[in-house]
Amino acid sequence: MKPVLRTGAGERHRFALLPLCALLASLPFATLAQEAALQPVTVKASKAAVQPAAVSEVPADQIEANRTRTSDTAHLLSGLPGVSLYGAGGVSSLPSVHGLADDRLRIQVDGMDLISACGNHMNPPLSYIDPSRVGKVRLFAGVTPVSVGGDSIGATIQVESAPPEFAAAGQGKLLKGQAGTHYRSNGDGVGLNLSATYATEQMSLRYDGSTAKADDYKAGDVFKPAGAAATDKPTRWLPGDVVGSSSYKTTNHALAYALRNENHLVEMRLGLQDIPYQNYPNQRMDMTGNDSHQFNLRYQGNYAWGQLQARAYHEKTRHSMNYGEDKQYWYGPAGNVPGMPMDTEGKTTGLRVQAELPLSARDTLRVGSELQNYRLDDWWLPSGGGMAPNTFWNIRDGQRDRFDVYGEWEARWNPQWLSQIGLRSSHVRTNSGAVQGYNNSYDMDANAFNAKDRKRSDSNIDLTALARYTPNANASYEFGFAHKTRSPNLYERYTWATGGMAMRMINLVGDGNGYVGNPDLKPETANTLSATADWHDATGERWGVKFTPYLTYVNNYIDAKRCGGGGGMSACTNANLTASNAFVYLRYLNQDARLHGFDLSGFTDLGKHGQWGQFTLSGVLSYVNGKNRTTGDHLYNIMPLNARVALTQRLGAWTTSAELQVVDGKTRVNAERNELTTAGYGLVNLRASYEWKQVRLDFGIDNLFDRFYNHPQGGAYVGQGRTMAGTAVPWGVRVPGMGRSFNVGVTVKF
Repeated sequence: MKPVLRTGAGERHRFALLPLCALLASLPFATLAQEAALQPVTVKASKAAVQPAAVSEVPADQIEANRTRTSDTAHLLSGLPGVSLYGAGGVSSLPSVHGLADDRLRIQVDGMDLISACGNHMNPPLSYIDPSRVGKVRLFAGVTPVSVGGDSIGATIQVESAPPEFAAAGQGKLLKGQAGTHYRSNGDGVGLNLSATYATEQMSLRYDGSTAKADDYKAGDVFKPAGAAATDKPTRWLPGDVVGSSSYKTTNHALAYALRNENHLVEMRLGLQDIPYQNYPNQRMDMTGNDSHQFNLRYQGNYAWGQLQARAYHEKTRHSMNYGEDKQYWYGPAGNVPGMPMDTEGKTTGLRVQAELPLSARDTLRVGSELQNYRLDDWWLPSGGGMAPNTFWNIRDGQRDRFDVYGEWEARWNPQWLSQIGLRSSHVRTNSGAVQGYNNSYDMDANAFNAKDRKRSDSNIDLTALARYTPNANASYEFGFAHKTRSPNLYERYTWATGGMAMRMINLVGDGNGYVGNPDLKPETANTLSATADWHDATGERWGVKFTPYLTYVNNYIDAKRCGGGGGMSACTNANLTASNAFVYLRYLNQDARLHGFDLSGFTDLGKHGQWGQFTLSGVLSYVNGKNRTTGDHLYNIMPLNARVALTQRLGAWTTSAELQVVDGKTRVNAERNELTTAGYGLVNLRASYEWKQVRLDFGIDNLFDRFYNHPQGGAYVGQGRTMAGTAVPWGVRVPGMGRSFNVGVTVKF
């Protein structure tokens, strides 16, 4: 492998949550419709797996409506109970569920477990599928069955493309497609998407393509000085309300080919992504290229003895970072240098086989095995000044291999009681090759790292058990326990340099601080207790209330502690240990943590009102509290109490919605990272759609009153100027949320 250079605070609103809590608590709710665990095909389906009551699925009409307002697939989960989003690039937000995010969640895209190949996690799994291609979004929060869990301590998120379509019996051939476009006023976001299907009764061929781009977006008010503070080599001038480094451009292509024969289905998917740039307001570098190639093959078949599923996939990512147009090509006293090129190559290969065996009318057994091999190289080419004459190897020949086996027993004891218990065994092996720095200034760190035995082997166990009691057609109660384990990722274990510049390049959370790895990290183990009460009408269509409290204790939680006592060029100084009102430097280490909270969600049908049509009121309220049990500090990036309430009207071909989103002030912050507080806020969003036979029109206004706010998980603003030698704004500025945006989209089916 040859290194290649790529160029390329408003008033708090705690009081507003109190009436919302009362409103939600009094609402009748219904559970979201649950589907079988398998994609719908014409193959004869086996008995559906028990879905935990905390499972949520985004309705198809919501997916379709939200495509107009976002090019970030993670935003399709917004509004699901317990979900919030870490701020990142325009198409790369990181979902957080019950206070756990990123690699602590299992995130699958068309059944593939993709791994972020970047020291800033700029290319998370959901960034590899455009919203226009998404057909289903499913969230397993709380107790996650072992058949859908693994190598995670939190929820499982499954995002799937539309399933293959075949011609009906006697139809001969099926030829269909659709084309769509959108425009968003804030940031001048534009996009196009196209899909086409050709199918017979046994064969299906589908193409999906999309492209989207946007400029920097504007906040609701001025939040920083205009322009850039540095004058050595000025960046472009930015007004005080423009969020620098928030622009992006992305293109995705996908081809799906499927064959079926009686009770068997084989499907092959090919994917291609090209992101020429995606800038990051909360990272010191920007993405200047992300090329991904994906191969995904699956089989599903029914036999007399049960059902068999198998999947094999391979994904290769070539990722590059440097300074975007809002950041400055300047570093240190050596003067101007041609940027700071950083390159990554990641390869993921996976295999999964699962068999479902109906043992009796009561009992079903699921057994399966998974294999995943991951390879990572992360290198920084020399570019002059202190960054020469060698190539800096951040991670060289990184390896992370995982092999799992699991079994799950499901029993339907009677119409009132059912249970599910599962056990998964996982073996994870990691390793890294020898490293080097730009020059001999890095020899102390590099030599110490190279002298260590870097092989690590973890034997992990997952155990889940749940039971559900359904006394009548209007209620069900579920309670469960989960013991889950996650081994560290390669950046947490094997990044090694303690120089300030190198540490700032390792940041998985966008807080502006610098991090260094720890080869001696142990796997995280989480023990979760969760319960769900679900009250609804007999049909589940008129009203319902769902309440889910949970408690999680995590042993060996991978947190971070400030480093000190280093010499030479190390940023781990004694001054770093006591720094306040400043960015700091930290080392990953194991501590213990506790998270607890609840989700309350639901809807009620308000009925038809003459010529005004049908009205529905829905809402969700979520709360989580995270504590480091070792230090007593609050966990970083925890979303405060928040709620959404929406009133939806349906009248003929019209659907309109008014949504109120309220977030409490964030006062529980992580002192170790100098995390900033945020004020509470409320946003109003309006949306509408109209459908003709072949055409759909979507339009809406986000942040109707152009409210300025700082999202509690938006991160630190380092979006312009000399980001490696200071910033263009003082420390203490958070990335603000987007101001008012008018959005419109048109979809034409043919």
